Amino acid sequence: MEAIAKTKYLKGSPRKARLVIDLIRGQNVSRALAILKFTDKRAAGPISKTLRSAIANATYLAEQQNIAIDPDGLWVKTCFVDMGPTKNRRRMRPAPQGRAYREQRHYCHITIQLSNDVQAKDLKAQEYAEAKAKRDAVKAREAKKTGGNAEAPKATKKAKAEKVEEVETPIVDTAADATETPAAEHFDAVTAESHADAADAKDATSQSPAEKNETEEADERQLDENEQLERQ
Repeated sequence: MEAIAKTKYLKGSPRKARLVIDLIRGQNVSRALAILKFTDKRAAGPISKTLRSAIANATYLAEQQNIAIDPDGLWVKTCFVDMGPTKNRRRMRPAPQGRAYREQRHYCHITIQLSNDVQAKDLKAQEYAEAKAKRDAVKAREAKKTGGNAEAPKATKKAKAEKVEEVETPIVDTAADATETPAAEHFDAVTAESHADAADAKDATSQSPAEKNETEEADERQLDENEQLERQ
């Protein structure tokens, strides 16, 4: 339901009245009255009276139509200020350099329309909630069809790039290891000989100085005996 209240031939400029009327556009009735109460403008008083008149018109129409409405549920649907007539006064006002300006008095018309319908912002919020409920219902149906995997979170590209591939551990066959091949036996023999040579070399390098002198003397004796045999 909607109700309208108008105030005509209000003394004042329409430009100044629009500064006040713009503050209450789209606001709730109680909030609009509070704004007008604490607005320090000359047009705030007449606009507040017009708003109260619109509230009274709304309650009167509701009583005529046997409709129960809450005055606090009303909100300002439309409000604007039109330019009124300029009073034709034959008076002059002094101006610089000996000139004279004609004095004019402006009037304006105020119109306020109230409504108890759902506001546009509330309607958008309601539509959004309904659309979200429909989307949730569709997702639930898809989840039931696919066995509950429809709502599983999808891995992003970054997660896929950072994902480390799992390496499977090889299964060792003990029966195959028990029977060694000939190539493996040959490899074991070679490694055993190399280890033995390394041990002998280590023993040779680890001889004491006295043992080294005895071996050198024995070598010299053997060389002398060989030279004597060659001379004979």
